[in-house]
Amino acid sequence: MLEEVEQWLGRRSWSCADRPLAGLLAAKRASATRVSVVLPALNEERTVGRIVSVIRRDLLADVNRTGRPGLVDELVVMDSGSTDRTAEAASAAGARVIRRDDVLPRLPAMPGKGEVLWRSLLVTSGDIVCFIDADLKDFSSDFVSGVVGPLLTDPGLRLVKAMYDRPLGDDPAGGGRVTELVARPLLNLHWPQLAGFVQPLGGEYAARRSLLEELPFPVGYGVELGLLVDALHTAGLDALAQVDVGVRRHRNQDGQALGRMAAAIHHTAQLRLARGSRLVVPTLTQFERAPDGAGFAGFEPRSHTVDTVERPPMREIAEYASRRAA
Repeated sequence: MLEEVEQWLGRRSWSCADRPLAGLLAAKRASATRVSVVLPALNEERTVGRIVSVIRRDLLADVNRTGRPGLVDELVVMDSGSTDRTAEAASAAGARVIRRDDVLPRLPAMPGKGEVLWRSLLVTSGDIVCFIDADLKDFSSDFVSGVVGPLLTDPGLRLVKAMYDRPLGDDPAGGGRVTELVARPLLNLHWPQLAGFVQPLGGEYAARRSLLEELPFPVGYGVELGLLVDALHTAGLDALAQVDVGVRRHRNQDGQALGRMAAAIHHTAQLRLARGSRLVVPTLTQFERAPDGAGFAGFEPRSHTVDTVERPPMREIAEYASRRAA
């Protein structure tokens, strides 16, 4: 590991317990900073309501009705085309629910997590934007306060990611398979300054709007890697940090879904390594057991187009510039 990274680990890695909520509320008042929390959601009716309820109970400001200050000023669930009751569950729990397709309708929406994160910048107002995955189980508000806190107390920071244990079955550290097999090797080989991030692909992080509006957003699974790499080049390593929030339990993907995720992440890395070069649109072929008498020796190929589109920095979007100027 680079000596620079070892020093960064000692200087820019914390526990959520290092910043009690009372101190964060005082720092927020002193800086007049607004905080938005965004949950990208696709068919997460089982978990999204609980996450919204915990954030509302522990962190959401309610100045108009009760005078209660809070760490979070607005809570938005971005529904990415759910076919279940995700929107109803989130709304019943008290979130503002926004359909992906209703934001920036002149640009047809594309499937993918990065797409809704990008569009969320148009419908939120916080100086700090915190993203939280909507499939988390046993959710704690530490996931929000942990990553938002350093941004409120250190003006030199611009992006903070959560770090945590990721159990899988009986293995307390068996989750994060794409991280260990794809993302971590890529970062260590090509961006060794980022080798100190425990969960580089984690979906729980907060950043200053001023940074997010400068960055392109891969529309799919590559968004976390892309934002992290681009934040390094835009802001520098010392503007990035990480906070331990404990344990992350969520809905684990099957092996083929992980393969598609890995392909998108690899392409995101390729694109950043080959700016200015022509890259073909890649596909990923996977195999499934075929019905009797079909396929090739018992297996059928399934080809998937890998997410390759990236949305431009939000500051280049006319509607966003108009809203910011208003």
